[in-house]
Amino acid sequence: MKPNFNRRDFLTATTTLATGLGLGFSPAIRKSQAAEPVLKTKLHKALIMNRPTEEGLKKLKEAGFDGVEAGILSPDEAEKCRALADKLGLRIHAVLRGWAEFNSADPKKVEETFATSEAALRAAHAFGADAVLLVPCRIGGMKMPRPWEFLLEFDEKTGHLTKVAYGDNAPYAEYIKAHNHATDTSREWVKRLIPLAEKTGVIIALENVWNNLWVKPALFKHFVASFQSPWVKAYFDIGNHVKYAPPENWILALGDLIVKCHVKDFKLNPADPNGQGNFVNIRDGSIRWPVVRSALDAVGYNGWMTIEGGDLSLEEHSQRLDLILAGK
Repeated sequence: MKPNFNRRDFLTATTTLATGLGLGFSPAIRKSQAAEPVLKTKLHKALIMNRPTEEGLKKLKEAGFDGVEAGILSPDEAEKCRALADKLGLRIHAVLRGWAEFNSADPKKVEETFATSEAALRAAHAFGADAVLLVPCRIGGMKMPRPWEFLLEFDEKTGHLTKVAYGDNAPYAEYIKAHNHATDTSREWVKRLIPLAEKTGVIIALENVWNNLWVKPALFKHFVASFQSPWVKAYFDIGNHVKYAPPENWILALGDLIVKCHVKDFKLNPADPNGQGNFVNIRDGSIRWPVVRSALDAVGYNGWMTIEGGDLSLEEHSQRLDLILAGK
């Protein structure tokens, strides 16, 4: 991966994306590029399996997957699952910790959510995984801009929001206050996890999944980068961010901060005044997968692509993911 992804890199990557789409070239060249994308990075296929079993792992292997993302199990259970996966030539590459409540007003809840996060790191170590997906907290219940209205300004030193939309921001004062509190408390408690992350060799992979926080690429990048630690990175969910900005924009902004990717699709509803839509099976939504694949290649992402959700068979999931990995 590139050590830095600066403005020059961004412009180069954007040009690469345009070239990959055949913009400004003849139909013959566009057809050739679409048929055989030139990709430098290698991606690995996975599904979520909370408690990996021998039968379940065998089915994944037969369908063409390389590994799984597991849930939080005891270290003893995780080691047994790891042995099963190893025997089949599969990898348990991450642990799905999910929602935390580091911004709770209840100290007991904060301590409990911290203890669960520690358990996730220990489980990941026993699985042989190298990352834990952690959503630090969420906010809601107050007035906030619609997805397409967000226009963020923030303090580069603290990451605190100063504006969230064009014009008068007074209606969003409660949201801004809650957002800044969530940023501060999340940063405090995630920092407390770093020593255990280093000890176990497991990265804390932060995700901002529909929690109304860090909803634009630049702000999420700032939050993740603010830890200045190799043990805190980003878990990017391709389908979760479509209503705020195209996934390729997030990828180009986050660059080498991305340590894992979830693969989902989201179909935007142009008629919805709130800029919403629905989750759908991969390749059935609004995501431009060849562009996403080119963006991942541009930032040098060699990692796991884990399907989350959907109602397809294992075989169909695998075949569709193959097309995405091939840049089609």
